[in-house]
Amino acid sequence: MTDGRLDSAVAATAYQREWFQGLRETTAGGTPLAFVNADAPHEILRAMGIPYVVNQWWASVIAAKRMGPASLARLVAAGLPDDSRQYDALALGAQDLPSEEAPWGGLPEPSFAIAERGGDVTHKIFELWGQRPATDTYLLSRTAADPAPAGWWADVEHRWEDVFGADRIDLLTAEIHGLIGWLEERTGRVLDRDRLAEVMALGNEQAAWNRRTRDMLAAARPAPVAVTDSIPSVMVPQWHRGSAWAVSAARRLHDEVAERIERGDAVHPDERRRLMWIGRGLWSDLEMYRSFQEEFGAVFVWSMYLAIAADGYARYGEDPVRTLAARFVGLTDLLYVPPMSSSWYVKEAIAHGVDGVVHLVADDTPGASFITAALEERGIPVLEIRANNADSRSTQDARVGERIAGFLRTRVPARG
Repeated sequence: MTDGRLDSAVAATAYQREWFQGLRETTAGGTPLAFVNADAPHEILRAMGIPYVVNQWWASVIAAKRMGPASLARLVAAGLPDDSRQYDALALGAQDLPSEEAPWGGLPEPSFAIAERGGDVTHKIFELWGQRPATDTYLLSRTAADPAPAGWWADVEHRWEDVFGADRIDLLTAEIHGLIGWLEERTGRVLDRDRLAEVMALGNEQAAWNRRTRDMLAAARPAPVAVTDSIPSVMVPQWHRGSAWAVSAARRLHDEVAERIERGDAVHPDERRRLMWIGRGLWSDLEMYRSFQEEFGAVFVWSMYLAIAADGYARYGEDPVRTLAARFVGLTDLLYVPPMSSSWYVKEAIAHGVDGVVHLVADDTPGASFITAALEERGIPVLEIRANNADSRSTQDARVGERIAGFLRTRVPARG
């Protein structure tokens, strides 16, 4: 059994903390900061030298530091709801916390807030960011998913027009050009297309390392790495995608996983049940993922973070802006819109040899029942839990640990 954390996870977390403090110093000196949703084309900002913070990463820090309830209370004080889309809204509430209470001293006031018009709420949250005195908002369109060819993960790197459709990519390409002009006008900086092509190439190299790592972990028995370690090891570099550091971090994770597999390391030597966690990470209680090992021999061997980093981001093409549009136009579809999502989860469940699935369903994740049904049809039992990952009140009410234990006792038989 190995309890030692991955060196790559420790290094990534330390890097992120140091980077964030440097960011606070840089923005204090007048450098503009962008606050972006996960589905925004970050690579434009990197190529233009505009630092950015990702909404979902910052929400995970707020939740992990147990500041979620206080942040949600600030929303209520502003006359906003605290029981809808908490993961997207948490950062907005935290922005009004005193700096001594806010995680890591708090997020500097952003100059730009950039997101996709997803669902009925996300764009409204980002419009509220734009009502703050120092912040302008830019919103991109969210287009509907086309039926995708079977096995999209084998085609999406090069044949992305076949996967997503030219019309969708045309629209997002035009809107990214609009975003570029909007940023150039406000910053005085000019996008260098050669620099953007370099950023895209580094992102592809990073994705290739992540795919190798994912494939090794899928084949490894028993699991050599806890998901609580693989998540920061892969996701911190994801928020720096397109940088040389991110590529080296992805390679470091790969090499460390390979070394653990060669040594025969195990998260739990008596692994009798292999579990898959579908949905966003439970940031306020990461220890939950390892709490079923002793009694049930149950190990979480899969989360979406490494898997989507492996299959969802690599794109190759001659025009870097259009290729970037292909990277983001259907990213949400791959995770949430069946049959693209459901077929992918089934593929991943089979590859990783999972015995059961815990499916955390938030209020903004469409198609959840189809994902569950596709897995159940393949004989893989699924426990659906409806809760918001970033709101500890919600997960406590959902009795997450208690329900998983009951699921293991009644629906997930142990291996012989």
